[in-house]
Amino acid sequence: MHLSDILRAPKVVLHDHLDGGLRPATIIELARECGYRELPTEDPAELAVWFRDAADSGSLERYLETFAHTCAVMQTRSALERVAVECAEDLAADGVVYAEIRYAPEQHQEAGLSLDEVVEAVNAGFREGERRTGGRITVRALLTGMRHTDRSLEIAELTVAHRDSGVAGFDIAGGEIGNPPARHLAAFRHLRQHNCHYTIHAGEAVGAESVHEAVQVCGAERIGHGVRITDDITVHDDGTAVLGPLAAYVRDNRIALEVCPTSNLQTGAAKDYATHPIDLLRRAGFRVTLNTDNRLVSGTSMSEEFAHMVTAFGYGPDVFEELTVAAAEAAFLPLPERRRLIDEVIRPGYATLRDA
Repeated sequence: MHLSDILRAPKVVLHDHLDGGLRPATIIELARECGYRELPTEDPAELAVWFRDAADSGSLERYLETFAHTCAVMQTRSALERVAVECAEDLAADGVVYAEIRYAPEQHQEAGLSLDEVVEAVNAGFREGERRTGGRITVRALLTGMRHTDRSLEIAELTVAHRDSGVAGFDIAGGEIGNPPARHLAAFRHLRQHNCHYTIHAGEAVGAESVHEAVQVCGAERIGHGVRITDDITVHDDGTAVLGPLAAYVRDNRIALEVCPTSNLQTGAAKDYATHPIDLLRRAGFRVTLNTDNRLVSGTSMSEEFAHMVTAFGYGPDVFEELTVAAAEAAFLPLPERRRLIDEVIRPGYATLRDA
């Protein structure tokens, strides 16, 4: 599959952090506007390299430290709107037709914005981004509660309050070690009481037990990353995979895994692309989706993630259509919108690629 075909392929991303995907030049300009002087460089190309190098540590905790710079310049309504507009534009230019973008509203209040004002600014930016791209992309937000703070119920309530204005659901994120999702059961209970969607980061820095807690204790509909579910899978010498009870439950109940290969390499959840568990999980029948996680921090895009899969596993249009349809089916969208996305955008797009 050639690069031009990859760029043209319709894509769906379910796991992409707003504060992890800024344009380097935008960070520098916003830093000047707000007087932030802690950037390691003011050269856009050098800054992009710095983020990627800082993230290539093999540690989730070190990876997360890079967000101090991006969050620092995302503290005003105009900055949040600009970042959201550019996010939609950049994804659309990469062939993304539907995106769920997550961010933690509580991290954008240093200049006095209320939680509602943060959400309104980001939503306004996404709507403007959709308009500027001629409707080629639909963007919805996921509001993230942080595992290490005590505001998850507040963010869950915020999610419910804004779900009719562009917020598709809730997420819980941050360092996994020492911060189990079960600490936030009140937030998940509130979301279920109000029939609101949510996903949980799990199975990245911590093993299969974190996936079990996210699914069985907290009721996650999707799992952010989830690659450590392989701890519950035995692969024999002939290549056959035997699933343990947890892995079988996740597969059989079609709980989607939001897999982010490049990010997994950076945080130490996988060694390299060639041995990344995404192919094992796909062949074993899991609902696997392919994602970016953080486009700036990981130095990646959806097209680059596709290209890595071509090189590592020889994937072509049929497999990418399978992954993209799986993502659309797992999207936090009403069923008619998911069907339209699949039937009118994704499948015709891949049919055109094959015909060409």
